[in-house]
Amino acid sequence: MRNWTVIIISLMVALTLSLLPMPGWAMWARPAWVLMVLIYWAMVQPYRVGVFTAWTVGSVVDLINGSLLGSHALAYVIVVYLVSRLYARLNMYPLMQQGFWVLFFVILYQFVLYCVQGFIGELPASYLYWLSSLTTMLLWPWLFVLMRDCRRRFSVA
Repeated sequence: MRNWTVIIISLMVALTLSLLPMPGWAMWARPAWVLMVLIYWAMVQPYRVGVFTAWTVGSVVDLINGSLLGSHALAYVIVVYLVSRLYARLNMYPLMQQGFWVLFFVILYQFVLYCVQGFIGELPASYLYWLSSLTTMLLWPWLFVLMRDCRRRFSVA
């Protein structure tokens, strides 16, 4: 039970960070906090955090953001499925190379959301929509180290 508590708290912190207000000029650069935390847990705990967790968290994000129900859930499920299939390989890579994989996963996540938004006729108004994938990639090494230390401190195995 203690392991799930740490995972749930980290996901709640990520959700809170994604909801914090930002200035108008920085809205496009908001990192994908929830996705980064899901990727981390799917890399280090693939049998504990998987597709069901991604679907549940994605549904919560959809409800909170007021977006089409299932859009974030679908995108999270696709990314977490790929991460859980590649977790052994991803764990061997250095942090910078993991960052490029995270860039790929975030672009995939954004592409799925872009397709869903295009299907319902609400495409983003700017090409800056893709900017958050770069900020997520740049923050990945720090988030990874922070989460790894948290996982070790609370003995999440």
